[in-house]
Amino acid sequence: MDNNAPGSGGKGGFGSLFGGSEYSNTELAGVPLTGMSPLSPYLNVDPRYLVQDTDEFILPTGASKTRGRFELAFFTIGGCCITGAAFGTVNGLRMGLKDTREMGWTKPRNVQILNMVTRQGASWANTLGSVALLYSVFGVAIEKARGAEDDINTVAAGTLTGMLFKSAGGLKGVARGGLVGLALSGAYALYSNWDHIRGGSSSLY
Repeated sequence: MDNNAPGSGGKGGFGSLFGGSEYSNTELAGVPLTGMSPLSPYLNVDPRYLVQDTDEFILPTGASKTRGRFELAFFTIGGCCITGAAFGTVNGLRMGLKDTREMGWTKPRNVQILNMVTRQGASWANTLGSVALLYSVFGVAIEKARGAEDDINTVAAGTLTGMLFKSAGGLKGVARGGLVGLALSGAYALYSNWDHIRGGSSSLY
């Protein structure tokens, strides 16, 4: 007697009593399991959909994607003050050890070295901070006047900063300060656009 025949005893008979039907493995072999996957749907993801081609942050209407000169001014001034203080501290320690090398390791020598370190650190921090302040003010003013942000603002702000910082030395001091500011700002503009310049030159060949 065929157990797989409809209405037969065993599992097939009990299944037919409740209105159901039983299928053998042979009958299920050719049936496609639509919608069923051995992997979890959360793991079976195309990696191309994970690449972010757009920004992850939503900017307000009219906002710029990069920080302007006014926002960068605080970072520039603070960074220059910290850099000047660190350089002045090292220079003051060097000068203090050199000037007091004939003295023994006594309290007067320690006090003198500490005074030299403090004086040099404050002086260099004040100098670099003043230069950064002038550069930031000129940069923001030129940007507002021109209505554009490019390397021309950087070079112009650097040149005017050098001229004004050395204005106490007369016309020669103004000229030297302007040349130094022009050279430094031009070098920075060249460095910031080096990848673009190198890419443009390589595309010509």
